[in-house]
This record gives sequence, C-alpha cells and structure tokens, in this order.
Amino acid sequence: MSTLNTQQLTFAKQFLNPRLQALYFLKNLPMALLAGVRLRVLNEEKSVATVPYGWRNKNPFSSMYFAVQSMAAELSTAAPAMLAMKGAEADIALIIVRNAATFSKKAKTKITFTCSAYPDFAHALGTLKKAGDNVEVTASTTGTDLLGETVAVFEFTWAFKRKN
Repeated sequence: MSTLNTQQLTFAKQFLNPRLQALYFLKNLPMALLAGVRLRVLNEEKSVATVPYGWRNKNPFSSMYFAVQSMAAELSTAAPAMLAMKGAEADIALIIVRNAATFSKKAKTKITFTCSAYPDFAHALGTLKKAGDNVEVTASTTGTDLLGETVAVFEFTWAFKRKN
C-alpha cells in the first residue's frame, strides 16, 4: 500500500505519462528529450530513468557520452526529490550543490539508472520546520546496462530550503 498522498500520486502519474513527460522535457529539459532520457518508474520505493545508446549521444570512443548518462542519472534522483516536495506542507526550493560519478564500464547499450532515496528525501523535508531552514540529501543512483552490469554510479547532493 502506498504511503504517498493524493497530490504525490497525481504528480507521479502525470510525470510518468509519456506525452506529459515529453512536454515537460521540451519546456524544461530539452537536451534530455533529444537524448532520449525517460523516467520509467516513480514511487516511494524507487525511481528509474533510462537512456538509449545511439548516434545522438555517443562519444568518439564508441560509448555513451558521460554528460548524457549524467542527465539520466540526475533525473533518477531529482524525481523522488520532487515527489517528496509534493508531500511537504511548505514552499521549498531545491538545487544540486555537489555531484560525483564513478564509471566502471563503457556504456554501449541502453542504460538504466535506479535510485531508492525517496525515504531520505521525505525524512529530510520533515526536518524543515521554519522559514530559512535548510537540509542536504545525497542520493546515489546506479546505472546498469542491458546485461545488468554496473556501468556508472552517480551521487547528487540536493539542498532544500524552506521558503515560508
């Protein structure tokens, strides 16, 4: 049974709708749309984003360009952060303050990034009691190829600040 409220469930459903997602990307993340990045799963257990390997996102070394992987990885951590914000009863701003990546294998197939940080985001946002309070959450996401082998691990540190 889901622990998400109605607003969060609506947000997730809309964000996962292919047409609405494409419109969101067109308006806010046009390069992710061009690269073929897609959010596939968004719930309190995990967030999954994929990116295909192909001519539009390869590098001269016959693998996927690291920046393209970074877009998909970021989305897999941003989506649960946004989902948690939809459950907050305050106006909250967020921004990435740090990121790091480790690459262990060439990305030569579709890559799937999986993040399970929603509980960390939800807990952290619950600590923002008054205007000006801030908190940081570092979310890890693992990118795997079609064989299930890890190609990259990204960490994004998100900073949240309560506005009201």
